Amino acid sequence: MTAPAAARIDAHQHFWRYDPAQYKWIDDAMAALKRDCLPDEARREMASAGIDACVAVQARQTLDETRSLLALADASPAIAGVVGWIDLQAADARLQLELFADHQKLVGIRHIIQSEPDDRFMLRPAFCRGIALLEEFGLAYDILVYSRHLAAAAELAERFPSQRFVLDHLGKPDIRHGELCAWEKSLRLLADCSNVSAKLSGLVTEADWHTWSAQDIRPYLDVAFDSFGAGRLMIGSDWPVCTVAGDYTRVMALVSDYLADRPAQERDAVLGGNAQRFYNLTVTSAAETR
Repeated sequence: MTAPAAARIDAHQHFWRYDPAQYKWIDDAMAALKRDCLPDEARREMASAGIDACVAVQARQTLDETRSLLALADASPAIAGVVGWIDLQAADARLQLELFADHQKLVGIRHIIQSEPDDRFMLRPAFCRGIALLEEFGLAYDILVYSRHLAAAAELAERFPSQRFVLDHLGKPDIRHGELCAWEKSLRLLADCSNVSAKLSGLVTEADWHTWSAQDIRPYLDVAFDSFGAGRLMIGSDWPVCTVAGDYTRVMALVSDYLADRPAQERDAVLGGNAQRFYNLTVTSAAETR
């Protein structure tokens, strides 16, 4: 049964059982994240903000984490989909995908390209061979990059016009220092690819964690809506990472408040409908269950 457009979906969350050896990127500035962050806690936050379901996204590049996220999704109906990881460059990439082919909640794959020393990593022949497999398995690809990688991301999307791509965190503009022009130019280049969507996620952590306001981030949302249109944007919290800069409800309100004066059809699309269609999710809204 197709979920109603009114379902509210957080398109970007993370879950982990904390291990300092596995999560070295969580530094002392993010000490509050050095703990287990699991679906039961997230579900309480989602309920208070009126969110029906979420998409869990990888944070480590291991097959074990993909298995773990799928197990969490099996145990938690609120996790509607999982964006996992496989080694897209590996000679056995197809076999790795086949390991999870029967799991309906695997909806996408992601690689942490932002950490690769080669800014054109995603255009390497081996990586592209892996990307070429995803459409066959019905999987989307999440693009995790900084602003400087956006031009290469556009090249990738152009090479695979039938592949579904989604840009995480709007390409991480440097909101803290007011970077706008160079990022906007590159973002529009990527948005020209009709097979690319974008997540309105992770923006508060690119701003000043302690002093940001909605007005600081509004110009970036303006560019996103003008570039992608409401039909290719989806809300995401980046929980629990976002909590270093704001609580869940405040972070989600950033986008929902921005949408307040827009038509209901656009609000429903960005707050859930687009994620549902993009990832082929099955979600029932709270209103439907009453």
